[in-house]
Amino acid sequence: MANESDEPKASPEDIHDGQAVYDRRVLAGYDLGVLGLSCRLIWRCPKSFMQAAYNRAVGKRHLELGVGTGYFLDRGSFETPPREITLVDLNPVVLQVAGARLARYQPSCVRANVCDPLPVGPGIFDSAALNFLLHCLPGDWSVKGSVLSGAARALRAGGQVFGSTILAEGLPVSGPARRLMVEYNRRGVFHNSRDDLAGLRRALESTFDDVRLTSRGCVALFEATARGWVEK
Repeated sequence: MANESDEPKASPEDIHDGQAVYDRRVLAGYDLGVLGLSCRLIWRCPKSFMQAAYNRAVGKRHLELGVGTGYFLDRGSFETPPREITLVDLNPVVLQVAGARLARYQPSCVRANVCDPLPVGPGIFDSAALNFLLHCLPGDWSVKGSVLSGAARALRAGGQVFGSTILAEGLPVSGPARRLMVEYNRRGVFHNSRDDLAGLRRALESTFDDVRLTSRGCVALFEATARGWVEK
């Protein structure tokens, strides 16, 4: 089981280096290479499982933390179509690419580090997504849990948080997945060498109610309900 005290904390340099890899060239191949091939063949979690969560959980006012290419919001067939979308990412190129793709929603694009307090109002969103985000963030579950707490603060009572993350422990990891995971951690693209299913569950349950955790391959998919933000 992962020992969180042994995991280095996030540094500004680690966070900057991890997000900087996503330039226009990488983003141009992301949908096919990552969401298509890697998800299905390496991580063993077809993107349809992530899309189903978006279709089910996106609300009228939606917050997207760690934006990627905007694929799932673009392709969604939502039970409740979003009226407002706020995209939060540290990488300006990511915000430009996803913002252009989702232009029909007129999204608000906010450049910010999700490990810091979010520059959005408290208790105003109906849903928040953290899809393929947590495994990219440096630090242990206390650091990654603070990102979940930031999402909880932004949600109204009863709002839904959902997302997915690639885990190194607690789920079956195939040989190819382990090798790629090790390489990505070496490059600083991933920071999940000690991420485990039990730690993810603790982080979610400490902040949210009605936590639902499922898995496909070495990907954990989660949904949970916000308790409502209370000023302290």
